[in-house]
Amino acid sequence: MKKICVPSSGFRKILIVKPSAFGDVIHGLPVLHALSESFPEAQIHWVVAKPFAGILEGHPLICRLWVIDKDSWKRPGRLGSTIAELRGLRRGLRAEKFDLVIDLQGLFRSAMIVYFTGAKENVGFESAREGAKYFYAHRVKTATELHAVEKNLQIARFVGCKIATPQFPLLDFGEPPAFIQGLGSYAVIAPSAGTAVKRWPAQYFGRLASLLPLPSVIVAGPSDAGLGDEIASLSGGKALSFAGKTSLGELGAIIKGARFLVTCDSGPMHLGAALGVPVFALFGPTSPLRTGPYGDIHTVLRRDLACSPCYTRKVCPDWRCMRDLSPERVLEAIHSKGF
Repeated sequence: MKKICVPSSGFRKILIVKPSAFGDVIHGLPVLHALSESFPEAQIHWVVAKPFAGILEGHPLICRLWVIDKDSWKRPGRLGSTIAELRGLRRGLRAEKFDLVIDLQGLFRSAMIVYFTGAKENVGFESAREGAKYFYAHRVKTATELHAVEKNLQIARFVGCKIATPQFPLLDFGEPPAFIQGLGSYAVIAPSAGTAVKRWPAQYFGRLASLLPLPSVIVAGPSDAGLGDEIASLSGGKALSFAGKTSLGELGAIIKGARFLVTCDSGPMHLGAALGVPVFALFGPTSPLRTGPYGDIHTVLRRDLACSPCYTRKVCPDWRCMRDLSPERVLEAIHSKGF
């Protein structure tokens, strides 16, 4: 692959633009590691969206974290405030005089942030959407059926990084909260997903939890607290729900301490994989080749249907890809791994 012209002294100041979402930020961590290893004298900055800042706040490899409230930018009533925020962001980024900017998001909004920096050396994906690629000085072409981690690392190699084994430099989440430690050995169930069509039915999660040989801890964001309670009530007392009751740091500690994680295609799935916790991932409309749990210790469960993956964001009237994945089949896969 053709590479960018790296200055003899290396890059001094680098910006990573990867605002969201949860799993996507996790996928960007190997790039952060590769850049820090290849350019140890460089100051590395990162632009992240407010809901996911907790993954990166205080990270020793990040010189400065730029937190944006991108969701508020969509509200018509905040137009004046949004314009003022964007102007301030532009001034701040341009003043840093970055000599390399990397867009791992590939959307118009992230490309606009690249433009704000004024950096002449900037890189993005040839496959970037919403016209974003036309903002880049350099465009990296990647295979369609390539895992997101490997896709990001193609850009890292393009800018001169040498990568042996991808590393996920996560923060130290510490020990699980006190309300978890008394359980002893436990599994984690993460039932949420970015879209409803990627979710396994709540009754299936409840049934699985009732069959597991160890207690389960249910985790999810505040908006899915009701879902967690429903699964717990269906588990016959085998699962406890902490949905909506943990910070991102506590979520990381809970998953890190688990024997294994059962989840859909979700942010916690990628966090579990990055932590080296065995993941049992339930896939339907999305492709595990592109966004499955990264690593060899994980298990993907899916139906081999002609229509899957379809990448739809709307619940299909048939929905066999998720509905026909039985709790018993998932339990069998868990037992086959020695749990």
